[in-house]
Amino acid sequence: MSLPTFSFSTTAEEVADTFASKIRGKNVLMTGTSLNGIGYETARVIAKYANLVIITGYNLERLKLSQEALKKDVPGAQIRPLILDLSSLAAVRKAAAEVNAYSEPLHILIHNAAHGGGDFKLTADGLEIQMATAQFGPFLLTKLLAPKLIAVGSTSFTPRVVFVSSEAHLMGPGVDLDNLAHPTPENYTTMGTYCQAKAANILFASELARRSGGKIKAYSLHPGTIYANMMQKEHNRADLVSFGVLNPDGTPNKDSKFPFKTFGEGAATTLVAAFDTRLEDQSGSFLWDCVLANEKIAPHSADPETAKKLWDISEEIVNEKFTF
Repeated sequence: MSLPTFSFSTTAEEVADTFASKIRGKNVLMTGTSLNGIGYETARVIAKYANLVIITGYNLERLKLSQEALKKDVPGAQIRPLILDLSSLAAVRKAAAEVNAYSEPLHILIHNAAHGGGDFKLTADGLEIQMATAQFGPFLLTKLLAPKLIAVGSTSFTPRVVFVSSEAHLMGPGVDLDNLAHPTPENYTTMGTYCQAKAANILFASELARRSGGKIKAYSLHPGTIYANMMQKEHNRADLVSFGVLNPDGTPNKDSKFPFKTFGEGAATTLVAAFDTRLEDQSGSFLWDCVLANEKIAPHSADPETAKKLWDISEEIVNEKFTF
């Protein structure tokens, strides 16, 4: 069977329908599944075919709202909520232990969650909260779940880990490795740190692909510009207006150089990264508009030495050696 060519306007539904046979029977854990976000749409479409979709969030009330909406949208889907605060290493360990105790195997891990920006804030672990949520929490979670993921590997299936990054990584100088362990307000801006976090996603994916030696396939991606939760937060408006993404009143700028996608279009590239069979020999790659786009990675996020250094620093910060 010839596979369709995907593009900017491809929807998550179209991708899921194309690879329905690959999604069936799979168990998927996905972070960042609040309503009015591409994570919710990704989970909804996967749930049409998957055996189990584990949705996560740090707020039980919001998590239950997502679960109820998913069950309403996809009657019969098996949706399991998991309390997970990625900004807390202790909370990540607790959630990982819960997942490792599940009787079901785990096939796909999708890192979609991001902190919503705002003022400089340290976590209980002394980390800047955006980087904790985007890099250190996901690093620890992946490390702790890696044995469960690897256990499902076979000659016909390799587990995948997907990182939802952003073209925003192009708008900054890359990850400030020197200040990750000891962040200070002097080195912080909301959008600057967001750009760093998205650069870290790409570096982590490429290094995970390299170090796992084929036991795990890892991919990062730019989902597109979507008028979702984070873009609607008041404290992000000034930056987004300055970039030309939003109008001064906070509405989407239809004349922006960043063309907007629907939620369905925004979730599509994540589905491709998680299930497209054409990516089997492309582990570590970056996707954009549902296709490979390694040429669009900023040099600072394509540097293998930077990826190795970020990995080593992450191991020190979470106090765990990540080996395969």
